[in-house]
Amino acid sequence: MKTTTSVAASKDFVEDTLWLNGAVEEGDNARLKQCISAMRELALLHGDPKGIANYKVHICSNNNFPTAAGLASSASGYACLAYALGCLFGLVDEGKEDRIAELSRVARVGSGSACRSLYGGFVEWEMGKLEDGLDSIAIQVAKETHWPDLHILVLVASSHKKATSSTAGMQRTVATSPLLQHRAQVIVPERMLQMKKAIVDKDFQNFALLTMQDSNQFHSVCLDTYPPIFYLNDTSRSVIQLVTQFNEKSKTGIRAAYTFDAGPNAVLYVQKENLVELLEGILHFFPSAPNQSASEYFSDPMSVLDKNKPTPDSLPEWYSSFGLTPNPGALKYILHTVPGSGPQILSSDHSLLNANGTPKA
Repeated sequence: MKTTTSVAASKDFVEDTLWLNGAVEEGDNARLKQCISAMRELALLHGDPKGIANYKVHICSNNNFPTAAGLASSASGYACLAYALGCLFGLVDEGKEDRIAELSRVARVGSGSACRSLYGGFVEWEMGKLEDGLDSIAIQVAKETHWPDLHILVLVASSHKKATSSTAGMQRTVATSPLLQHRAQVIVPERMLQMKKAIVDKDFQNFALLTMQDSNQFHSVCLDTYPPIFYLNDTSRSVIQLVTQFNEKSKTGIRAAYTFDAGPNAVLYVQKENLVELLEGILHFFPSAPNQSASEYFSDPMSVLDKNKPTPDSLPEWYSSFGLTPNPGALKYILHTVPGSGPQILSSDHSLLNANGTPKA
């Protein structure tokens, strides 16, 4: 999962402009304006190192996963934007963690969870206690190199914009769900302590169990909202069934974990030793659409499979007892990744903008 953002500033630009995935963003994007404004204020606070903080900016951003479909695209996008603007305004110093913390606060203006994405590895978003939210910050729990055997599969069940946005859904939930209050006050604080310990100890059993329990409870809160919010679809529930039975057939305990954000798309965690067997099951029960090439569906960027598509003979015999039937096209595509290192500065060859500040494509 990757977002690439290029930015440029000029005294000749008429207004701040964003191109997202090849299309200019029109209308009043309040969060974008607030994020840019907060970055300008931060640059001025530090003496405007490049003398361009008040110039208008052009932003071009592309991502390799759907926008507003429940895959934290806003978190990735605003973290990338904050870091890119920080570079543009001369605020990024890789040796200064406190500066990254400042950029993290700016990213949170655009999307709350974006504050975590300015760091690599495993990151906690602390709730904080101040009314102005300044102490609600992200803290790195462990670096991306901490758990090298942990792999992540992203199963995209829908690339369409969801009917209920994360922000609108949370506002409705806060207003109507009694279960949310119990979750926030009782469940989450203790669960966070358990999760941090599981990560530090590389305890996959507890990590996986907590991940699935928290995902289930989040969507229970969505159902407890009035009117209820339905983020999961039939494919989501089939993925849950597959992972559950994959674990139940194991002789070594939990081997994979699912989690769903505010959308139908699944994020699966699995350790390297069980990755191929799980992936073969996914490709068997959720094969690509008839007109879709294997590389478009799953490009296998880390070469974990000998072939792009398993044969029935390559599957474990006990898969036949799962009660699932292959459903071609139920998933749009599959991404494979590992815990990342946070934002990175690319060479000028990767820029999405021409020298005059217009998109290359």
